[in-house]
Amino acid sequence: MELRAPDTATIEGLGKELGLHALALEDAISTHQRPKLEEYDHHVFIAARTVQMWESRMEMGETHLFVGSNYVVAIRHDTASGFQRVSDRLQRCPPGIRPGVPYALYLVLDLIVDRFRPVIESMQDRFQSLESQLTSGARTGRDTLEKLYGMKRDLTLLRDIAEPMQDITQDLIRVHPNLCIRELKAYYRDIYDHAVRVSAAIDRLRIATSDAMQFHLASLSLKQNESVQKLAGWGALLALPTVVFSLYGMNFEFMPELKWPWAYPVLLGVTGVAVVVLHRRLKRRGWI
Repeated sequence: MELRAPDTATIEGLGKELGLHALALEDAISTHQRPKLEEYDHHVFIAARTVQMWESRMEMGETHLFVGSNYVVAIRHDTASGFQRVSDRLQRCPPGIRPGVPYALYLVLDLIVDRFRPVIESMQDRFQSLESQLTSGARTGRDTLEKLYGMKRDLTLLRDIAEPMQDITQDLIRVHPNLCIRELKAYYRDIYDHAVRVSAAIDRLRIATSDAMQFHLASLSLKQNESVQKLAGWGALLALPTVVFSLYGMNFEFMPELKWPWAYPVLLGVTGVAVVVLHRRLKRRGWI
């Protein structure tokens, strides 16, 4: 059974009909539950976080599962396409597998984990686009840094959603042989393997995003240093004639020392030569 965002009365009525524990019903009514698996006397409660891409952004959701001896109830708090794929696969079981509760639970968890894949691919494309901007020499600024920070924040949220699926699957394999029956152990291990690979991909992207942020900050610092160098170089060129002319002032006759007839043109020539030599040296070092 699948219910999408039911009201409190519906959940309470379902609890009375199936004999569900009051604490599990309370968790199912309230959203923002941490991913977990809780075992009660006659059923198991699983809270899983879901994610999907919607208009180029991540959209979070939740799915709460009540699993008993003869039922699997999925309560969705999201806008995803639902579990029609589960119903379709349940009608065509592979050889040696019976269409019961264990297989239905496997199909639901497998679908939840599989929906991480397009999100990871979208995040990879997003990172490659930002990385190409950084390495292409295009002008980048604070906007690029904000995009990288936003991506790292989304990856952190995605990791918090994906990692608990490993623990839930491991608990089913180790502690609940009535759900993870012998014929399905390989299938549940496959879910666990997919969850591990999703977490590894997220960690790689987080590290790459952090490196890109450091690269961007280093590039900005380098550009700033280059600007300071150029300003310092031009300042040195302007400082040389300023010091010379301020030393002798503007009103003089034949200066320097004190009645040299060619002092004024010689002083201008020496200053000009010094400025040209300094300009060449600074330009050779890349300061201007």
